Amino acid sequence: MGLRSEHWYAGDDRNAYIHRAWMRRGTPDDAFTRPQIAIANTASDLTPCNAHLNEVAASVSNGVYEAGGVPLNLPVVSLGETNVRPTAMLWRNMAAMAAEEMLRANPVDGVVLLGGCDKTIPALLMAAASVDIPAVVVPGGPMLTGTFRGVPLGCGTDVWRLSEEVRAGTLSQDAFAKSESAMIRSRGHCNTMGTASTMALVAEALGTIIPGVAGTPAPDSRLLEASHGTGKLIVELIEKDRRPSTFLTKANFHNAIVALAAIGGSTNAVVHLLAIAGRLGVDLTLDDFDRIGSGVPLLVDLQPAGRFLMEDFHRAGGLLAVLREVRDLLDPEALSVTGNPLVDHLDDAPIWDPEVIRSRTEPIIAEGGIAVLRGNLAPRGALIKPAAASPNLLQHRGKAVVFDSIEDFHARIDDPDLDVDADSVLVLRGCGPRGYPGMPEVSNMPLPKKLLEQGVRDMVRICDGRMSGTAYGTVVLHVAPEAAAGGPLGLVRTGDVIVLDVENRRIDVEAPDFLSRAPSEAMSKAFATPSRGWERLYIDHVLGADTGADLDFLVGSSGSEVTRESH
Repeated sequence: MGLRSEHWYAGDDRNAYIHRAWMRRGTPDDAFTRPQIAIANTASDLTPCNAHLNEVAASVSNGVYEAGGVPLNLPVVSLGETNVRPTAMLWRNMAAMAAEEMLRANPVDGVVLLGGCDKTIPALLMAAASVDIPAVVVPGGPMLTGTFRGVPLGCGTDVWRLSEEVRAGTLSQDAFAKSESAMIRSRGHCNTMGTASTMALVAEALGTIIPGVAGTPAPDSRLLEASHGTGKLIVELIEKDRRPSTFLTKANFHNAIVALAAIGGSTNAVVHLLAIAGRLGVDLTLDDFDRIGSGVPLLVDLQPAGRFLMEDFHRAGGLLAVLREVRDLLDPEALSVTGNPLVDHLDDAPIWDPEVIRSRTEPIIAEGGIAVLRGNLAPRGALIKPAAASPNLLQHRGKAVVFDSIEDFHARIDDPDLDVDADSVLVLRGCGPRGYPGMPEVSNMPLPKKLLEQGVRDMVRICDGRMSGTAYGTVVLHVAPEAAAGGPLGLVRTGDVIVLDVENRRIDVEAPDFLSRAPSEAMSKAFATPSRGWERLYIDHVLGADTGADLDFLVGSSGSEVTRESH
């Protein structure tokens, strides 16, 4: 099989001349007959978690050269979770589409995907799945653990915790401000089991990363060693025509779901895995997450569901040590990007610290997977992460306190006259893919100040948006259909009794007229109504959270063929 890049560089016609001449710039003649490797690089100073990826790219380049390929740096859309407004998720599909188009449009035979911050790895995998050329991921890795006043800080998780203590009056604003410079100790993404860490580990379980690499801290020299090795591997993938469609099957997603449950990973992984599967044509549904993951034991004692941080997780044995404990739950047929079954990499993967990674016989929670709820409030499903919730609230009955938008929520949540108590259920709507737009991470709503002052630290919260993987609490999220798509969440009224029953996978409103009501006019006025640009395109075409929130015209694969130009 010839190289894809030959369609640009081979031959004596004018087009081939132009392609070679403009790319030559000191390049030897034989460079145009070697595999051309794009390094899809999400490094950006405005994506602080990915700022070090240029150094990673250099190591990848060295490996590519060593294996006989030609490395080509390809900057792609970079989404920094902490900076972009209104939410990075608004542009995940745009980043995926842009990367896909650049890979298809350019003379490249394979691609190394450099991601780290939350949306970058999912977007790159969606792109690679759609263009279907050989591809492998290098994850940027988590930061090292920072400490403040002798206590380790989990970035994200401790932001939520400390900010609530300020609102409760138990921590001064000055102390909170001083913790800021200690929160981010080094390069790398969040050091909790947030979405960035989760997606790196899940991508390895999916088979798209060299086994044993995900979770390596960003400043660790072993990440550069692995990057070099990945540069060599991509040339092999081209030689063997090992493309995403040739080895990523339902079995790989099965293993990713098992891993997600065992590590206590972010609920955001659900919407990302559904989107990636949609690009591959793999029949993955919400019910698969409950069916496969609900009985998997939680083995990783990491924030936000536990005590430790990613540096500890790597030291304790990392993902392979976790997967070895649940080996019997994995699909043995699922291949890794190496060409071997993932399970073949588990034989020498001991647990080095049983406090951080528990054995199968001593799990943190016997059944730790994400639960999928249904009922008259969420006919197409909603999620809850029991490992991050309060056990006493997993079966709960309370009166709704409804907010029509995040702005409405902020305006009223700390009103001392708000009719709310510890048994109330906070309901926030208009925050789904279409409603905000982009499905922001607002589902873990801050609790009312007056209840925080009374010592309350968790309540049942329901939303059609997402929450950060670093967050915690008894939060029902990704409610589908969303309110902006006519979902029943738009029919809830303050005072309605809501029943949460996680054991029986139910979320219902107790009101005989519930589904026959008219939607709230105030809520409808709060929905986003952009008139132009990406937001307009997004709202017109985005699908629901229950299928991955991709755009309807991007589902599926377009392949690597491109219309030949004429100069």
